[in-house]
Amino acid sequence: MARLALSPDRLFPPDPTTRSIARRLYDEVRGLPIISPHGHVPAEWLAQDTPFEDPTSLLITPDHYVTRVLHARGVSLADLGVGQQDVSVDQRRKAFRLLCEHWPAYRGTPVKFWFESGLADVFGLDLVPSAETADTLYEAIAELLDTPDFRPRALYRRFGIEFLATTDDPVDDLRHHRALAADPTWDGRVAPSFRPDRYLEPARPDWPDLTAALGEAADVDTGDYAGWVQAMERRRAYFKANGATSTDHSHRDARVEPLPATEAERLYGLALAGRISPDDADTLRRDLMFQMARMASEDGLVMTMHPAVHRNHHTPTFERYGADVGADIPISVEYTRAVQPMLDAFGTDPTFQVVLFTIDETVYSRELAPLAGFYPSVHIGAPWWFIDAPDAMARYRAAVTETAGFSKTSGFIDDTRAYLSIPARHDTARRMDSAFLAGLVADHRLTLDEALDEAYHLVVTYPRKAFRL
Repeated sequence: MARLALSPDRLFPPDPTTRSIARRLYDEVRGLPIISPHGHVPAEWLAQDTPFEDPTSLLITPDHYVTRVLHARGVSLADLGVGQQDVSVDQRRKAFRLLCEHWPAYRGTPVKFWFESGLADVFGLDLVPSAETADTLYEAIAELLDTPDFRPRALYRRFGIEFLATTDDPVDDLRHHRALAADPTWDGRVAPSFRPDRYLEPARPDWPDLTAALGEAADVDTGDYAGWVQAMERRRAYFKANGATSTDHSHRDARVEPLPATEAERLYGLALAGRISPDDADTLRRDLMFQMARMASEDGLVMTMHPAVHRNHHTPTFERYGADVGADIPISVEYTRAVQPMLDAFGTDPTFQVVLFTIDETVYSRELAPLAGFYPSVHIGAPWWFIDAPDAMARYRAAVTETAGFSKTSGFIDDTRAYLSIPARHDTARRMDSAFLAGLVADHRLTLDEALDEAYHLVVTYPRKAFRL
C-alpha cells in the first residue's frame, strides 16, 4: 500500500535560497490562531457538540469541492449521499470507496492537498486513498470520530480557531449562537453573518412570501418599501447584538445604484404583486443593495460582496439535489462603474467598510487593486471558491500588492462547509504567502524583518482589521 509522506517544504519555491527564506517565514506563522470570518460550518455543531456520524457525511457529502470532481468523472451525486436525508451505512461506505477509487482525479487540485493534510495531520493516518485502502481508511476514521477528541468543540480548540463566522438567513433566530454565548463552558467565538440575498431578488417566485417572513421576524409591516427597509434595519441590529460583524452578498453583478423614492416604491409594489419584469427586478435589487450599503455606513457591519456566479448551472441537478452541490459556474464581472454610486456616497465614510471578492481574476489588477488603493473603505477579498488554490494565490498577490499593498487585503477566507479541512486551507495560504514574501526578500525588495512582520499581519492583523474583529 502506498504511504502518505507529506513534505515539510510543500508549496515552497524550488530555488534553495528562496525556499530557506520561505521556511523561516512559515515557521513564524504556522502556529498562529485561525481567523475564519466567512464560512458555512453550522453553529449547531458547536452549540450541541454532537459527535460526527461517519466519514462520508463529514468529509464527502457536504463538500462540493469533493463531489463536483467525482460528478465530472461520471459518479452520480446520489451515490455520494447528496440531497438525501436517510443514507444507509452501506451507501456511505460505497461513497467513500468511490472517492478512493477515483483519487487520481484529484491530482493537481487543492482538494488533494487539503484532504491528504487532513488524513495526516488531523487523523494521523498515512495511507494514500485507493481502492485497496478505502475500507481501512473508512474504519480508522470512523473509530476516531467516535472519540471525545474528535467532537466539534475539541477540534475547534485543537485547530487553534480564534474566530469562526457562520452564514445565516436574516430571519434566523440565532438560537445556536445564543446558546454558545450563554454557555459558561464555551470559550470560543462563533459569530453569525447576515446573508440577505434571497430577500434582495424581487424576481424570485417566492419573494412575496420571503418579504412577509422578513416582516414577521422584524415585527414590521413589509407591505411597502419603507417597511422592507425598516425590517432589514431591525434584523441587522439583531444580528449585530448577537455578535455579527459582517453582511454577505452574492448577486449576478456588482451594481449598487439608488433609485428615486417614488420609483423604488413603484417597483416594490410590482414585485409584491408578482408582476415585476426581470429587468426591473434587477434595477430594484441594485437599489436594495444600495440600502444595504447605507445601513452598513450607519451600523458598522462590514459589507462583503462576491458577485458574478451562474448559480445552479444544470437545472436537472438543481431540481433533484438542490443548491450548493457544485453546479455553480463563475462569470465575468465589472466593478469600477458598478460600485461607483456606492463609493461616491460612502467610500470615504469612516463607518463604512466593504470587502470586494471575485472569481474573475482579470479584475484584481485592473479594478480591485486600484479601488482599494484609493478608497479607505475598500479591502480586496482573498482568492476563494474556484481560485482558492496555490497558483491562484500567487497570482493574487502579484496582481494586487504593487497597487494596494498588503494591508488592504482581507486575510485568508476558507469559505467552507468542510470543518476538518479548515486547518489545511489556512495552511495552504500561509505557505503561499511565505513563498511570495520570500521572493521579495530574495529580490532585495523587502528585508527579512519586514517580511516577518508582514507574514504575521497577513494571518492576524489584516483579517481582524478587514472584518472589524
